[in-house]
Amino acid sequence: MIDKKLKKIDIWKNKGLKIGVANGCFDLLHKGHKYLLKKSKQQSDKLIVLLNSDNSIQKIKGPDRPIEREIVRKKKLLKLGYVDDVIVFNKKTPLSIIKKIKPDFIFKGSDYIKKNIIGYNFIKKYGGKVKIIKLFKNYSTTNLIKNTNDKKNSR
Repeated sequence: MIDKKLKKIDIWKNKGLKIGVANGCFDLLHKGHKYLLKKSKQQSDKLIVLLNSDNSIQKIKGPDRPIEREIVRKKKLLKLGYVDDVIVFNKKTPLSIIKKIKPDFIFKGSDYIKKNIIGYNFIKKYGGKVKIIKLFKNYSTTNLIKNTNDKKNSR
């Protein structure tokens, strides 16, 4: 599956298209996620989302996450219209996939510091760039879950 996707990416690169990647859990896809991805697509010809698998999210965020399974999250991302492909990864970070893709850009939200972003040192070596996208208000899946639980508990 990944080999087929890498071949497609190589075709895009051979056409001179700029490849961008954004990665994350994208659990409970919200306005903040959509804003980040839309702004990322505006700066690249093809946008690929590297999506944490259910298993990798549980390792990072605990047994109660993700809220939505990876197949649902993947379908929602592809429906956006500005995501060209989604690659699910099962490790803690997407570094091995970033190394295979060799994107022109890695996009992350402004809650990250450039030099701490996975793939930063690698992409710098060949002239790629890490681009920080200013966050859209205070949206986060963790806050959405907390607010929902607070409302339930106050009833």
